[in-house]
Amino acid sequence: MTTLETLEPRNVFQYFQEISNIPHGSKNTKPIADYLEDFAKERNLEYIRDEIDNIIIIKEATIGYENISPIILQGHTDMVCEKSPDSNHNFETDGLELQVDGDYLYAKGTTLGGDDGIAVAYALAILAADDISHPRLEVILTSDEEIGLIGATGIDVSMLKGRRLLNLDSEEEGILLTSCAGGCRSTLTLPVQYTLLTGYHIQITLGGMTGGHSGMEIDKQGGNAAVLIGRFLVALNANVRYSIVALQSGLKDNAISREAFVEIVVEETDLSAFELLVNKFQKEIKQEYSGSDPAFFLAIKNSGIQESVALNPLAKEKCVFLLSNIPNGIQRMSVEIENLVETSLNLGILELSSESFNLHFSVRSSINSAKQALSEKLCYLIEFLGGSYEVSGDYPGWEYQKNSPLRQMMIEVYKELYQKEPMVQAIHAGLECGIFSSKIEDLDCISFGPDIYAVHTYEEKLSISSVARVWTYLLEVLKRND
Repeated sequence: MTTLETLEPRNVFQYFQEISNIPHGSKNTKPIADYLEDFAKERNLEYIRDEIDNIIIIKEATIGYENISPIILQGHTDMVCEKSPDSNHNFETDGLELQVDGDYLYAKGTTLGGDDGIAVAYALAILAADDISHPRLEVILTSDEEIGLIGATGIDVSMLKGRRLLNLDSEEEGILLTSCAGGCRSTLTLPVQYTLLTGYHIQITLGGMTGGHSGMEIDKQGGNAAVLIGRFLVALNANVRYSIVALQSGLKDNAISREAFVEIVVEETDLSAFELLVNKFQKEIKQEYSGSDPAFFLAIKNSGIQESVALNPLAKEKCVFLLSNIPNGIQRMSVEIENLVETSLNLGILELSSESFNLHFSVRSSINSAKQALSEKLCYLIEFLGGSYEVSGDYPGWEYQKNSPLRQMMIEVYKELYQKEPMVQAIHAGLECGIFSSKIEDLDCISFGPDIYAVHTYEEKLSISSVARVWTYLLEVLKRND
């Protein structure tokens, strides 16, 4: 029987297990930074830790590699924390419960954190080894990448000597990424007011959507539960007298929402019209998304007639108008790179509080002016309704370099190992390479990694055999003295 202890390369999975035992969600990276600092101290490795829990660990070149230019290995320490509806896991205090199923490693009921725990595990396995040949290594492990590349934005790298960077934050083996989109987080806030209403109190859950990473999987055109619950409310608005009591969808702005929840109060005489619209809406969405989201469902619970605190008529109309007019998904495809999304946005979070209706977007584009224009469109829409707009976590894109000795060397190594060429691609998701390229002059970057599936969902899994192949590839790249 395959167990975690028997997986190869054993040292890589040993460190993956150790970091999985440490809670390390975004905004909670101090425990893993403490672990990494202790790791460096125990091995007498030079390290730098800053006030936002970024850590740099340096290991000098092995014999014969002293005159080879240094290499930077880079990844991030935080993970996206998602769990199944029936999971009691506490990401603040609990380690992950790792499981093996054939070639796959996963975490029971939660995200695995392969993004980007595998980069940390690779780096630690190399730093701890005495039998791996390499030039001077400068390992950068950043904090809070998943919530806006915060660590990379704030880190000081002026002391580093490396001008070649291997980013280990990609999820498809055999693909070398050479550029990425820039992005930002956008928050729309609309003040609301409430009133007392009497009618049927109805709870609606929309779920079963596939979800996924809003950069990596936005091109799959799957449904977004936050957008669809808005569509439902817009459809309801034309036929049924109702108001909104509660509304919630999503946990991360950069994750495509899988489930949404709304409570409404429906006037007594409109219950039949409501039921007819529900049936019609279910049939339409099932048909439209049968290919991408076959598990879609709409669950209704009627708690009977009661008095409810709900949005007043003006606040309700503004919220429905906003949901009816917000853009979402792919806005433009690249005309220069085939099948590359150029500009998109993802409505990741909807939340209705006692004071405001809040929408959180992840906005991305490989063209800075397009990103800015889309951000301004959101700003204009919310301010027109009397709300406010805030941008945070703005980060630059990573431009493709026509002349990249690192890319050429890595292509040659891959061909020698596997007798085929790797795919060289751009990506719509944000990577820290863009930030480091802006901080380090003449930086030559490549991003790569093993196969990870269903990233940012509780169905995430990591291919064990792919981890081994990428490990072999990484060590061969480090050995080259080109």
